[in-house]
Amino acid sequence: MDIGISKSDREAIADALSQVLADTYALYMKTHNYHWNVEGPQFSAYHAMFELQYTELWAALDEIAERIRSLGVYAPAVSEIYSRSGIKQDTSIPKANEMIANLVKDNETVVRAAREALRLAGDKDDDATADLMTQRAAASEKAAWMLRAHIA
Repeated sequence: MDIGISKSDREAIADALSQVLADTYALYMKTHNYHWNVEGPQFSAYHAMFELQYTELWAALDEIAERIRSLGVYAPAVSEIYSRSGIKQDTSIPKANEMIANLVKDNETVVRAAREALRLAGDKDDDATADLMTQRAAASEKAAWMLRAHIA
């Protein structure tokens, strides 16, 4: 494989992308679960917002995994996703306001992972990964902002 990025650099970038993938997947699962289980006076607004967010996350998963494969590295297995992610799943169903707070924190986790992958990609002259990570950071920043707007 000769795409102008050394094998060791491609592997390092893919490892950073695997972190973003793991965190994004865990956030996707949590957001989808909250969509199913949210209750309370804000049900309709939260239910719809969570659906928009998990749908966007689902599409992002494929883009991230395909970028890893484009670098000549295998995407992580699902078993690695949860052990790797800094986003932990709930052991019970939280109240709606706690769901919002959790998703703010978890979107910020994705932003930090994307920014780390972005820095690494920039250092290694991998513009395609840098572009993707810029998009992912912006999407999670926007999601966190929209969620924060619901916190009184």
